Amino acid sequence: MKSDRLLSILLLLQTRGQVPAAELAERLEVSVRTIYRDVEALSAAGVPVWAERGRNGGINLLPGFRTDVTGLTGDEARALFVLASAGTHDALGLGGAIGSALRKVMAALPAPHRPAAELTSERILVDPVRWTKGRPAAVELGELQRAVFADRRLEMTYRHSGAPAGRAYTVDPYGLVSKAGVWYLVADLDGEPRLFRADRVLTAATAQEPVRRRQGTGLAEVWAVLRDRVERRRDAVRVRARVRRDRLDMLLRIHGASVLGPPTAVDEEWAEVEFGFEVARAARALLAFGTAVEVLGPPEARDEVARAAADTARLYGADAP
Repeated sequence: MKSDRLLSILLLLQTRGQVPAAELAERLEVSVRTIYRDVEALSAAGVPVWAERGRNGGINLLPGFRTDVTGLTGDEARALFVLASAGTHDALGLGGAIGSALRKVMAALPAPHRPAAELTSERILVDPVRWTKGRPAAVELGELQRAVFADRRLEMTYRHSGAPAGRAYTVDPYGLVSKAGVWYLVADLDGEPRLFRADRVLTAATAQEPVRRRQGTGLAEVWAVLRDRVERRRDAVRVRARVRRDRLDMLLRIHGASVLGPPTAVDEEWAEVEFGFEVARAARALLAFGTAVEVLGPPEARDEVARAAADTARLYGADAP
């Protein structure tokens, strides 16, 4: 709708003051000619906006001019209040800020939308933290955040999964990503994209040296590459298992990140679940469910679980000390 587009242009200009017409056209998925017509419409409505031609020109808004958010629709207002997930903002030290921001948004909302927004905040709660938390972070997230926003290199000690001690790295951060309640540092290491779990960073210090990011590459692009790499690796070994229905919910809560698709009913007692593991040995984790889970295949995964069960039986056997 044109009214939504006009509001989007105005809010973008309020943020940046001047934006090239071509950039506005790309972001709003319209032609540059349409952007110029929209600027004329805003000007006719009394908004102090004008177009400046030339190489360094763009669409300009008079400095200091502000507007409220009364252009928000009811659905947009509700979406803002669902977005306020306390866990994520608290981790960044912004818990108080999000509450303050939402109070300001509420004050500026059109009166007809306020009851729906208030009801949304009372009826919808988003908790991004998983049931099974990782180990507490050795370094506060703020240390990583400072390097990210300062555009500086980061010197850190990082403990890889299964490693007894940490290793020293100097990385070039792109940013932080929260996925399923777990924070990750996205950075280049020697010019190659890498993913580091924040709770495995043992020490961190912002270097004086400016960050050395690859030209024309941003956080979203690097994250997409790394996410695809992790998901492909996760699916390297597809493991089938049957699970007792009375333990299925617990298994999905603990291993949900490795489950490939919804469970399949076998009978009244059992369901079949397919997992994507990095290596067959990872199937040993299912042994924690005892006889409530049976690995069906592939053979190498079943053998891994059988060996783990035999080792455990010997450890707790009659002759054990």
